[in-house]
Amino acid sequence: MTQDNLGNEVTGTSPAVLAALNDFAAGFLSFQPQAINVLKLVDEHPDCCLANTYAGILWMFLESPQAPEKAAPYVARALAAKGTERERLNARVLAAWAADDVPGAIALCEEIATRWPSDFAMIKLGQTFLFNIGDAPGMLRIALKALPTMEAVPYVHSLIAFGYEQCHLLDQAETSARRAMEIEPSDPWAHHAIAHIMLTQGRVQEGIRFLEGAAVHWDNLNSFMYTHNWWHLALFYISAGRTDDVLSAYDRHVWAREKGYSQDQIGAASLLARMEFAGIDVGPRWEDVADHVAQRGADTVSPFLTLQYLYALCRGGRAEAETLMTAIAKRAGTPAHDQIAWAEVALPAARGIFAHGAGQYDTAISELAIAMPRMAEIGGSHAQRDLFEQIHLDALIKAGRASAAQQVLEMRRSYDPDGVPLNRLLAEVYERVGLPAEAATAMARANIARH
Repeated sequence: MTQDNLGNEVTGTSPAVLAALNDFAAGFLSFQPQAINVLKLVDEHPDCCLANTYAGILWMFLESPQAPEKAAPYVARALAAKGTERERLNARVLAAWAADDVPGAIALCEEIATRWPSDFAMIKLGQTFLFNIGDAPGMLRIALKALPTMEAVPYVHSLIAFGYEQCHLLDQAETSARRAMEIEPSDPWAHHAIAHIMLTQGRVQEGIRFLEGAAVHWDNLNSFMYTHNWWHLALFYISAGRTDDVLSAYDRHVWAREKGYSQDQIGAASLLARMEFAGIDVGPRWEDVADHVAQRGADTVSPFLTLQYLYALCRGGRAEAETLMTAIAKRAGTPAHDQIAWAEVALPAARGIFAHGAGQYDTAISELAIAMPRMAEIGGSHAQRDLFEQIHLDALIKAGRASAAQQVLEMRRSYDPDGVPLNRLLAEVYERVGLPAEAATAMARANIARH
């Protein structure tokens, strides 16, 4: 029987179809755009289980309300097609995802990972599902199932690295990421894992040097990976007080690819927010982001994404923010696998974000405080969810709660000790609470780090 490039048996296909299946797997694992090649020929092969499964997966990654409808024809074809047991389970993963049965999709991915550890595309997809529900141990568990079968594949190690990092096992994470880069120095997910590690450990200057060196490998990546790795570099620029560099990274890289795509939109919105919290004037940049986000309508596909859409709409002064708030409340009352995350985490967080946008800072503080201890339940990484911590901190400062802000800032300094904007804020807060010596010390740290 024919095998794909990872050694998985596939139902007899033409050379062109096999090449497209290999392109999907290689592109999906390495964040290269060749993954979409399967879409170019799938309609000519309605009886190919994997081709239709992979096409449906690509449509689902739109992360929009329209995605299940776009994927539906491929779901039907994949389920009806003949294939090996593994291929049919792949089709069932797609069908479960399109039906919003994420727990079912995860269970199927776990089964595939256990029985066919070389089916690494499904392992990666399973980790994505687990990431989106905040199950960090699950992310690590499913990635480790690829070992030792796939030890020679770099993307196995970078996927494991991200699982370790999200579990706060940073030494193991860096070892795995470095192993991936030994095999393939251009692996962008390994670069991404190391960016997370260095950010968490306050290795700002090292992070800048590392990512600036790695950036030569990013130009041909898909939009998400290109913009997201630049987003990580921009976070280091913010900490280092390099205003011109972060603005350039935003304009030339973070908000320069697929402006209609969910991940590019939240990357732009969250970076603009962070820049403003750091005291950077972003000019009219919110208008363009809010215009693109507004075109999504009442998008409640993912609580993690939706909260950032809401912030962009609020910050852009768009009336659609109220419409989205109504949709969030409705979604929180709709029975689904993630209803608790919507009702008990996303809804109060949304109220806090909306209040922050309206200048109602005391309300923002109260509502965000309800959600913040459980934000992992809505998905996203530690670095991404830090946006909500920063919104809460900004509300504390603007509400005049300097003592509470001091506590938050000093805790944040434990992993960003030399951060320029952080120490400037600390200086301001210490002045407010009547501790001028501490204010001077904080400002001195900011000035040293800046130069």
